[in-house]
Amino acid sequence: MANYSSKILKAAKGIKLIASDIDGVLTAGEIILLPDGNELKIWNVKDGAGVSLIKKNLSDIKFVWITARKSKQVELRAKELKIDLLIQNCRDKKSEILKIAKKYNIDISSVAYIGDDIIDLPVLKIAGLSACPNDAVEEVKKVSKYVSKYCGGKGAFRDICNLILKAQDGKFTIA
Repeated sequence: MANYSSKILKAAKGIKLIASDIDGVLTAGEIILLPDGNELKIWNVKDGAGVSLIKKNLSDIKFVWITARKSKQVELRAKELKIDLLIQNCRDKKSEILKIAKKYNIDISSVAYIGDDIIDLPVLKIAGLSACPNDAVEEVKKVSKYVSKYCGGKGAFRDICNLILKAQDGKFTIA
């Protein structure tokens, strides 16, 4: 378990909604386009277990995945992990996150947002806990309160789930 600063733990303590970009956060950002137009993504099992741990131990936290792309594979993975809300084809993530927070009656200070690229900057700047993978672009790293030591698709999402679990005294059991 990582040692998180008291400042980061304080920001993570009140999180009620975890919103995340997909490509570059939940995946390494690589896309394999098949001849039929479908695409393949590689998902990290540890990141998926992070969702399960939060759902089991902090069941009132909502999960939102928000992406500028559209993919059937993303729909399948979101369904498998029982993600509360999936938004695809979204270019204005800030407006969408504000609508979602209002829908769930959650203050933006209680939203964690995980992003890796320029399109994520507007949301990262307003989220209560802004976080990114270690391989995020420099502009994102500069505005993020927490930069994981892990890269996108390689455990960064799980690391941030662990941070929130630790801050909220959650357990690390799935069974």
